[in-house]
Amino acid sequence: MSVFDDVIPTLMTATPAEGRELAITIARKTIAAIQTDADVRASLRDDYASDTAQLISSAHLVAVEFQTIAAANNYWR
Repeated sequence: MSVFDDVIPTLMTATPAEGRELAITIARKTIAAIQTDADVRASLRDDYASDTAQLISSAHLVAVEFQTIAAANNYWR
């Protein structure tokens, strides 16, 4: 059993919109798992908030997670 099972019990979603929301949640939880210190994460927000490359990287992470969720949901067919 993973520590994420309570937060993300399944990749199954009813709609693509729910899948996107789940992808964002997974991306956020991934970052929190990597950088466990909430104060450090908060201190870094100003840096990435104005850095286009870091924002694009964040969007890419969400897109990759969404791709996985879409495949798990048979692309909602």
